[in-house]
Amino acid sequence: MNRLRALLLTGDEADRTLSRGSLTCERLAHIARRRGPRDQTREQGVRRAEARRLALAVRAVGRDLADNKAQLANLVADLAPVLLAKHGVGPVSAAQAIVSWSHPGRCRNEAAYAALAGASPIPASSGRIVRHRLNRGGDRALNRALHDILLTRWRTCPRTQAYVTRRRSEGKSDPEIRRCLKRYIARELYRSLNTAAA
Repeated sequence: MNRLRALLLTGDEADRTLSRGSLTCERLAHIARRRGPRDQTREQGVRRAEARRLALAVRAVGRDLADNKAQLANLVADLAPVLLAKHGVGPVSAAQAIVSWSHPGRCRNEAAYAALAGASPIPASSGRIVRHRLNRGGDRALNRALHDILLTRWRTCPRTQAYVTRRRSEGKSDPEIRRCLKRYIARELYRSLNTAAA
């Protein structure tokens, strides 16, 4: 997509106009259908042919990704359907949770799964202040999945928004609130995975 946009930016005004904004399916189809005038230069002909090739490739990759996501959703629905019912958990995040969990018994409890995800609290107290910080260790892919779920819930879940408001009024910073929510989500996923395995 970046190569297509760069190619269009070096073209004439019509090409530059096509490169502005997002490259939607309709815009990609328009780029693939375009034909040059009969008196176009060799450079213009090569640019249009390459733009067409790249537009078709982007569309094909988009279809492949959609098919892949549908297959992933089917696999997750077979292995742990309760995960997809959770707010903010999509097929990619659920698949990562399943892969990191692996099998019953890998993590002895919810806290161990949270530690595996890098969502366990690490004491960062000094003197009279008692606080915890984000864990930078653990399975980074699982941590990223937790982060994606957290961001979705932060934006769309009224219960999470109420929690964030309450914790902010208590003087907690956003990173501290994220740490608490990631830990909660990790524990929730662990319980769901164990339920699905039983």
